Amino acid sequence: MTIESILGAIIIGAVIGALGRLFLPGRQPIGMILTIVVGIVAALIGTFIAQHLGVATTRGIDWIELIMQVVLAVVGVGLVAGIRGRTRV
Repeated sequence: MTIESILGAIIIGAVIGALGRLFLPGRQPIGMILTIVVGIVAALIGTFIAQHLGVATTRGIDWIELIMQVVLAVVGVGLVAGIRGRTRV
């Protein structure tokens, strides 16, 4: 792994995580770093699913893959926010 790939994963994770928070209604009690982590995980899982469905190798922007990643980020942010919100007193 190079420093560029790590920085790229962080930037993509931040964007995907932010989109996940944007599309999830209500307030989410999670911080920026946790949002980025959820975004990175969602991006990795979304890419894995897209590759196995054969939609990750299109020319240009892979819209189906991007939609999968954002949907997974919405689910991930919702799960993490639910867990964090339930444990806080």
